[in-house]
Amino acid sequence: MAAGTWTQLTEGLDDDDLEKLTAFRDYCRKLGANVDERVHTSEIAFAVTRVFASAYIKSHYLEVGIDLPRVVASPKPRATVATTKTRTLHRYSLRELAAFDAAIKRLIREAYDEASTST
Repeated sequence: MAAGTWTQLTEGLDDDDLEKLTAFRDYCRKLGANVDERVHTSEIAFAVTRVFASAYIKSHYLEVGIDLPRVVASPKPRATVATTKTRTLHRYSLRELAAFDAAIKRLIREAYDEASTST
């Protein structure tokens, strides 16, 4: 993945898409002083010792990835991918900003907390 800037990532986004991606970014940045923001030309990711959440815009959907050591049943992800024997990436496609709700934020917080305490 090519390194990029926020300006490159958001170039050409309409106001609604920019608002969705910015909401994700703002939430993740506020999780803790140890959060590392990694902007690429195609996505933005947040890490502590490893990436715990990422997002990009595709066809006006906020595509969110949340990495956890368990499989989430609710809210039901669009897809899950076992990234290792003990980790699962959960994909959510959020059409409206309102879908970036407390349940999704709780999962991101859980992923951040878990990444902060794992070695």
